[in-house]
Amino acid sequence: MLTSAATLNSGSFGALAVTVTTNTSRIPFRRIQSAALRPSPPHHLHKPNVICTTIAAISRGWETTTSVKTAVAAVDSSSPAEKMQQKEASTKFYFAVANAKFMLDEEEHFQELLFERLRNYEERNKEQDFWLVIEPKFLDKFPNIAGRLKRPAVALVSTNAQWITFMKLRLDRVLSECYEADSLEEALASNPVDLEFKKPENWVAPYPKYEFGWWGPFLPPGVYEAKKE
Repeated sequence: MLTSAATLNSGSFGALAVTVTTNTSRIPFRRIQSAALRPSPPHHLHKPNVICTTIAAISRGWETTTSVKTAVAAVDSSSPAEKMQQKEASTKFYFAVANAKFMLDEEEHFQELLFERLRNYEERNKEQDFWLVIEPKFLDKFPNIAGRLKRPAVALVSTNAQWITFMKLRLDRVLSECYEADSLEEALASNPVDLEFKKPENWVAPYPKYEFGWWGPFLPPGVYEAKKE
């Protein structure tokens, strides 16, 4: 008859040892089974706490940066007058120019295009941003253009680059460029000149000819009022 006894050989996460005995002899039988457990990280290196601490630090840093930017923006805020001066100092003007007779007396659709745009601006309560300048002073900056023009010259000037490009394509026989000015007065400055166009002997068009002086509402601010007086 067999008798058996089991003994546990314990150790630090050691192996399990089983001894089987009979009545005649002692036969050791060992089956090693790994009982080692994955060691847990030291308590002072808990990653969740590190991550949370990092996120909190970043959040606090972002809040601090945002507060600083807000404070700087409040300090750097300018009055409306100062902003207007800064805006004027960096204004770019675009123009299409040709001789005065072509622009004011010969081009059949020019008057219609300008009055239609002015009417659209008035309906939308939009500030006018285009003008006609007779003998503009800024042409002195463009000798290559000035040398190709019959005088007196007339320029259509605007701060809207896309519209000037459209008008250049629409009018065709014009030259275009751009320049910068510190103020509207400087940008639209002109040399005094008297315009005089001869009336055609035979007007065959089905519509009446433009009246002399139709361009008055498109002259620079102050010029049109002075001419009316």
